[in-house]
Amino acid sequence: MVKKTLALGQPEVSHLIRKLRHLTGLSQEQFAEKLGVAFSTINRWENGHMQPSPLALKQIKTMLSELSRSPVVELQDQSQTLLDKYF
Repeated sequence: MVKKTLALGQPEVSHLIRKLRHLTGLSQEQFAEKLGVAFSTINRWENGHMQPSPLALKQIKTMLSELSRSPVVELQDQSQTLLDKYF
């Protein structure tokens, strides 16, 4: 099995961040706090002005993995879809 790298293009990163943030029901400020970055960083990621660091992408992947084990089937499905698509 070939493992995907964490090098995502900017449109994909913007979509991934926005989808994950909406999936978790977090504002940009709350999402930033959860990842330990500034609000402006999340804003730049979503607007395509900046790429997440490899560490941030790893944290995002971890969040998706945790959501994929949620007791809520919709969260499981949507997070697994994002994991499959981007990681």
